[in-house]
Amino acid sequence: MLDLAPLARFGDRVATGLLDVTSDPAALDSSGFWAVAADFEGGLTCARFADVRHEPVPAPVPGAWRGAAADDWTSSLDRATYTEGVRRIRAHIAAGEVYQANLCRVLTAPLVAPGADVDALTALLARGNPAPYAGTIRLPGHGVEIATASPELFLRRAGRVVESGPIKGTGRTEDDLLAKDYAENVMIVDLVRNDLGRVCATGSVTVPDLCAVEKHPGLVHLVSSVRGELREGTGWAELFGAAFPPGSVTGAPKSSALRIIDALETAPRGPYCGGVGWVDADRGTGELAVGIRTFWIDRAEGVLRFGTGAGITWGSDPEGEWRETELKASRLLAVASGTYEVSGGTLT
Repeated sequence: MLDLAPLARFGDRVATGLLDVTSDPAALDSSGFWAVAADFEGGLTCARFADVRHEPVPAPVPGAWRGAAADDWTSSLDRATYTEGVRRIRAHIAAGEVYQANLCRVLTAPLVAPGADVDALTALLARGNPAPYAGTIRLPGHGVEIATASPELFLRRAGRVVESGPIKGTGRTEDDLLAKDYAENVMIVDLVRNDLGRVCATGSVTVPDLCAVEKHPGLVHLVSSVRGELREGTGWAELFGAAFPPGSVTGAPKSSALRIIDALETAPRGPYCGGVGWVDADRGTGELAVGIRTFWIDRAEGVLRFGTGAGITWGSDPEGEWRETELKASRLLAVASGTYEVSGGTLT
């Protein structure tokens, strides 16, 4: 077993001193501080820690992380298969089976250093690709080693108030955003409103922001926010049951999109497109990101994985969607290669 102590890091919040681990979401309404990792396929790991402190993400230590070169990555779907998948989704749309579906691929590279530490990768990502929901969950004894630079809010909870921040629409600049991107965002906002409406008080679900443009390193996103007030007696288990997996990385209707995804994708997404974050059960607060821009270590296979994808609508161009998956991955794979000097949050 690797000599890497269990740890969770979210922004400037660091948790150590592992107490217990469970797959029961009801535990998140008990007590203590929890790190949460939910796989897209439904696996859930909740880890309670004894000690929580605030400290900045440390600067990258030279040599602490060794990553694969850009050409060492392989994709679960090659370009031809991915673009054919886009065409097949458009056929499903034409048949009236779905309005939108997310098509993803999982990239895999050899784990260069057997003792690789995802927290060292998080330090690199914090400098080279800062993100609002960045974090680490390191539980080697439980098969969970995740470094995320997620820009997307899945669920934020403060008491009974819950909020989601779906992202749909990506370009290098705001001028790259198409009418298709705005339509896609609105579709997913409707889906998230429906998800939250299953567990929120009638009439409490609102959309404070619709299709706001957010700038991130190397690209821009369209982001909306959906907010509601949970019904009395509703906890994390019910909230997960209503909202998971995140609507922005599945499609609409969600049940049809999941069936299509299962038929077209050849590798499990794992923590990619799942949920990654923290819950403070004592304070009734929590913040989970959608697990995009996320790396995870598979020790059994000796590899590092990363996922990338795009939302497909009737207006999608197959080659354009492939390029979007490349855009989303390129900067992060460059940072994770460990061969770039990062200074002041800019890749050089």
